[in-house]
Amino acid sequence: MTDEKLHFVYSYLGRDVFAVASDASVPTGEVSLRYEFEPTGAPDFTVGKGVPARGEVYINQKLAGAVEMPHTVPVVFSTEGLTCGYDGGSRVAPDAYSDEFRFTGIIKRVTLDLSGDLIQDSANDLKIAMARQ
Repeated sequence: MTDEKLHFVYSYLGRDVFAVASDASVPTGEVSLRYEFEPTGAPDFTVGKGVPARGEVYINQKLAGAVEMPHTVPVVFSTEGLTCGYDGGSRVAPDAYSDEFRFTGIIKRVTLDLSGDLIQDSANDLKIAMARQ
């Protein structure tokens, strides 16, 4: 998080960078932040591309921003894995933050859900449907 917004950045091999920032500032106090990754198509391994996807950030269960990613990395290239509150390896977005960037607040809980089941959000589904009209 920087500039009081929630940010998510995804790098496709350093060639394409897909970023989303929340449209609202993150409030102070106890807050629930969430990122969801939703595959929207099939991978194309013949050209080195993983699934197209939509990335969404939520603040207190409310959709706060989204980014469409036409492709993702088809395999894992890093041993760093998922980090929360810091980026311990090479920076995903070197122009966005320095090596010293580190979240200094208190993180009470982190939940990683790999079930593949999306959290149902009918208000968000309606927004998506209206945006596609």
